[in-house]
Amino acid sequence: MKEKVKMVAVRTLRLCTKDCLCLYVCPTGATDTENSIIDTEKCIGCGMCAQACPSAAISMVPSTYPPQQTKAQEVKAVLHQMAQSKADGEKMASMIADEQVPDGLYRLMKAIERSQRLVGEDLMREGGYMLPQSNAAHELLKGFLSESPTDNFPVNTVKELLDRIPNNEKESGIKKWVCSICGYIHEGEEPPQQCPICHQPKEVFHLTNE
Repeated sequence: MKEKVKMVAVRTLRLCTKDCLCLYVCPTGATDTENSIIDTEKCIGCGMCAQACPSAAISMVPSTYPPQQTKAQEVKAVLHQMAQSKADGEKMASMIADEQVPDGLYRLMKAIERSQRLVGEDLMREGGYMLPQSNAAHELLKGFLSESPTDNFPVNTVKELLDRIPNNEKESGIKKWVCSICGYIHEGEEPPQQCPICHQPKEVFHLTNE
């Protein structure tokens, strides 16, 4: 018999309209907290708060997530390359929009900028970054710690994320190399001769799971 996955309630604060019906229907008091974040230790997963919330600010999610579906390196490389092209398109649309007065062309460029970002985000999720618990997400964060993208990069926030969000993928023993330029992750005994995304030489790669 398949084991039932425990569900817990989470509140999206930006959707919450402070109707507070969840406080009256929750049998354990999990929704009544000082910081508005539902106490998952008290939550029994009954779903009463989510049903009562008039603003749909509460959702029921699994308490633990399974490992993300694996993809071949060749597939991930293509997805990352496509995501990079969308990022380039987003930047170009933004630059064109900045040169326009707020008229039809400006609005069109801003819409294209937004659409490029949305498609790029979808591609990155498909490429292994759907869940923050995924090994790909963890390795990317570790890469940011070793090579900060900017001088004011929130290093402490990244450390806290790595500490608080578990990696739900078992270590495979395969060496993983991350490109310090674009963040592409390569699996193998040696780094690739050239990054398939940014086309930089193998010297820009560093081992992430030493």
